[in-house]
Amino acid sequence: MGYLIRPVKADEWKRLRELRLAALSDPVARIAFNEPFEKVAAYPDEVWQRRAARSDEDRDPLTFIGEAPDGSWGGMVVVLVEQEDADERGGGEAPWAHIVGVYVRPEHRGTGLVRDLFAAAVEWAWSRSGPAVERVRLWVHQENDRAAALYRSLGFVETGRTMADPKDEGAVEYEMALERA
Repeated sequence: MGYLIRPVKADEWKRLRELRLAALSDPVARIAFNEPFEKVAAYPDEVWQRRAARSDEDRDPLTFIGEAPDGSWGGMVVVLVEQEDADERGGGEAPWAHIVGVYVRPEHRGTGLVRDLFAAAVEWAWSRSGPAVERVRLWVHQENDRAAALYRSLGFVETGRTMADPKDEGAVEYEMALERA
C-alpha cells in the first residue's frame, strides 16, 4: 500500500485529535505514551488547532501522517528540535531532533508505513539549518522490544542514557540516537 507522507494541515486538527486519542487507547501502543488518555481527551480545541497549524507552517513540533490511498490516516510521528544543554554531551549547544508520538494503527502495521514516517521525520530534521541538527533521538520503554528492534533497524543505537518512565517510576526508558553520517 502506498502512503502519502506529509505534515498535518491546519484544518485537519480534528483528525489529528482522533489519531492521537486512538494511539492513547491502543493497548499495545499505550506503553509508549506518557500522557493519559483522559488528560489528552480533555484538551480544548485550541490545543489541537495550534498543533495542526504549527505542522502546516513547517514549525516544530511537526506531525507527519501517513495517508492511505483511501484517505484514511494510518499513523503518525512527531518530531521537534530541541537545544542541547552545553554539558549534556560535553560541549557545544548543537540542536538535536527528538522523535515522539510514534503510532501506527493496527491495520496498517507491517506495511512499511512506520519506516516511511521515520524517513520523513529524519529528513526534515537533517534539512534544518542555522545551526544544523546533528543528532536525532528518541526514548523507548524497556518493555517495548518490538519498537526497539525497529529503531535499531533504522540505524538508532542505545546511548547508555536512561530515565525513569514518567508513568511508572519502577520502569526504565532507554535513549536511542541516530547521528548524522
